[in-house]
Amino acid sequence: MTPSSRASADEPGGPSLRILGIDPGTLRLGYGVIECAGGGAGKVQYVECGVISASSRHARAARLAEIGRGLRELMAELRPDAVAMEEAFHGPNVQSALALGEARGVAIFVAAEQGLAVTGYPPATVKQMVVGHGRATKQQVGYLVRALLAMRRTPEPDAADALAIAICHARRVPRRAAGRRA
Repeated sequence: MTPSSRASADEPGGPSLRILGIDPGTLRLGYGVIECAGGGAGKVQYVECGVISASSRHARAARLAEIGRGLRELMAELRPDAVAMEEAFHGPNVQSALALGEARGVAIFVAAEQGLAVTGYPPATVKQMVVGHGRATKQQVGYLVRALLAMRRTPEPDAADALAIAICHARRVPRRAAGRRA
């Protein structure tokens, strides 16, 4: 389904864009899906969010495969038009940065299988776009995500971060450039 063929619940017959936000990890991959009606970020609607988990008892390669399978199933079910993901950040722990890069690679591969490009955003940019400043806490991000999407409960942190990434993408990317590759 292309962005122009999905009708929004708020605009009968009008086009909408479904964005999958991903907060990558080797144990827990947060995901959040929103739909943008009409002109994009002006009207965002919550679709689904959650976490794809892998057992910490398994080797990293097995965990990445488990997360990849879960993400593939999720994309097949929810059929996003665009994918946005948190970019790797620089930190003192090289092993953590390497693991995050591997999780990002799995997500990029799965998205590419679906014909989708992935747009990356640094954590500070996501926080700036959603909360208003780049040093927001996880609690602040969760609270604002809940408010912006009119959710009854604040999602768990990994899912809230993924929804924030999707909202950031909706606000940053022009509609015609945000979806599937031709």
